[in-house]
Amino acid sequence: MRVIDKETWSRREHFEFYRGFDHPYFGLSANVDVTAFYPEVKERGVSLTVAIVYLIARAANAIPEFRYRIRGQEVVEHRVVHPGTTILVNEEMFTFATFEYAEVFSPFAASAEAQLAYVREHPSLNVDAGRDDWLFMTPIPWVSFTSFMHPVHLHPPSSIPLFAWGKLFGDGQRMMMPLQAQGHHALMDGLHMGRFFQGVQDYLDRPQSLLGEA
Repeated sequence: MRVIDKETWSRREHFEFYRGFDHPYFGLSANVDVTAFYPEVKERGVSLTVAIVYLIARAANAIPEFRYRIRGQEVVEHRVVHPGTTILVNEEMFTFATFEYAEVFSPFAASAEAQLAYVREHPSLNVDAGRDDWLFMTPIPWVSFTSFMHPVHLHPPSSIPLFAWGKLFGDGQRMMMPLQAQGHHALMDGLHMGRFFQGVQDYLDRPQSLLGEA
């Protein structure tokens, strides 16, 4: 982790401008093409949820702005940030699951599957409040949504990026998935969101480059 020197930071003016907003967040929703990705995941017999969590985490970790966090008057950049997601458990309620990010999919998937099994037996909404090196996600598999809004802390404002994905749907010969990303505008702009979605789509089009050789 490093502290950003705001005196020489190129987006210092934007940071000071947007951090004063009552609701300093913006989001983007788009349909991504999972035509190549979905059958590759199914053929490997791995969890689609785990694969999508890894996909989002890997694409986000590649962009520094998704690793920036606001701490009081400082901005820090984490070397790596780790994914967490909601999962459905008994009685139509959800719980949180957090994972340690690994750059290689196979060890990440094995660890994530074990963690999912554990939290299903020990559901909890507790997340280590002392850490901000997270990427929080939620699947919405019932709706092919066109927009999405997350609840956020405003006092003080959270700077952790948020993501959601929805129900897969057919579009001619293609299979599509709605994906949403939300960030703190003091730390990132539409350009960085665009790079995130481009990175996601590049991985989806070349699933072996993401998941490794089968």
